[in-house]
Amino acid sequence: MDVLKNTPTNQTMNILEAPGGGSQMPMMLLIMAVFFIFMILPQMRKQKKAKKYMEVLKKGDHIITTGGVHGKIISVSDTHFVVEIEEGKAKIEKSAVSMEMSQIGYPSNSTSE
Repeated sequence: MDVLKNTPTNQTMNILEAPGGGSQMPMMLLIMAVFFIFMILPQMRKQKKAKKYMEVLKKGDHIITTGGVHGKIISVSDTHFVVEIEEGKAKIEKSAVSMEMSQIGYPSNSTSE
């Protein structure tokens, strides 16, 4: 029986075990839980907030696009807005809207400058 204790398979098993003789599975689960709480959950909240924000926008709201274009919504569709800008009208995807300015007192006549 002493011959089996020194076989390469048993030596390899001893090397692969974690210090203290326990497995590393609880530590991996803890790391995955922390990763989910701090990385994935806030991103999911941000996406829900952005989706809700896009649903609230309506005709007459003043917006700023991600490209910095200021305009006023004149038509709303499922996937896009038609926005009145200084030079005319533009069709803009809903995902391109970054900010709604009506609630913070955006001037009603933006072409007076």
